[in-house]
Amino acid sequence: MPLMLPDDISQTVQRALTEDIGHGDLTANLIAPEAYAKAQVITREDAILCGTAWFDEVFHEVDKRLQITWHATDGEAIRAGQVLCVLEGPARGLLTGERTALNFLQLLCGTATLTQRYVEAIRGTGATILDTRKTVPGLRRAQKYAVTCGGGQNHRMGLYDAILIKENHIAAAGSVAAALQQARNTAPENTPIEIEVENMEQLREALAAGANHLLLDNFTPDKLREAVRETSGRAKLEASGGIRLENIRAIAETGVNFISVGGLTKDVRAVDLSLRILERSSPAPPY
Repeated sequence: MPLMLPDDISQTVQRALTEDIGHGDLTANLIAPEAYAKAQVITREDAILCGTAWFDEVFHEVDKRLQITWHATDGEAIRAGQVLCVLEGPARGLLTGERTALNFLQLLCGTATLTQRYVEAIRGTGATILDTRKTVPGLRRAQKYAVTCGGGQNHRMGLYDAILIKENHIAAAGSVAAALQQARNTAPENTPIEIEVENMEQLREALAAGANHLLLDNFTPDKLREAVRETSGRAKLEASGGIRLENIRAIAETGVNFISVGGLTKDVRAVDLSLRILERSSPAPPY
């Protein structure tokens, strides 16, 4: 199930519209202000739908008279050629908002669709797909929402809601044990603390120091299995680094609890969507 929608959709959309429209849509002036149009959005490929709230908000900001009727919902599988929604209202507003609305929709569909492929690749193993902080700047909450639409789960949202001690933190602190102790001394109560380890020696040191969540960085499948045996349920284990669709099943079958995949939000390819005007009339009907 998708998470609740982020509360920053309006601000995110406003920034995107400012970037695109600037001081005004010069091309829209070719269209008579009283022109009314009806359009539809179709998908040209199979995908997971995500981003309808951002799409709606674009047209709400551009012209509140525009009406949108959706034929699918976020998290739903959509098929090539399917009509996703129908739009009706002032033609100028429809054309001004078209590109920004599609940009949100196709990107977030892409994130959700790729996530769903990873989730399906490990189905039945007991492992869970997680995202990372490798997101498009300014779109983190949107992309992390899209991950949940694809069936994945969110790792920490940012630097403020959980601690992940990485190799440079360990180097600065002096050791795995020292970094863990400092995290416990400074973290607000109930803050999740996870530590990255790069080899079995660090894993043993982290376990001895009481770590309960370990990120196994670039471990081979054989080393992951060894880590699972060594840990024996004393801590949650998360595989990370070099994860691809081609190897994720083998990684999941080692027995790790989580697999974090930066590519869900970093390397995503937008889904191919198209908005086409179906009919036009003038003057516009009353609203």
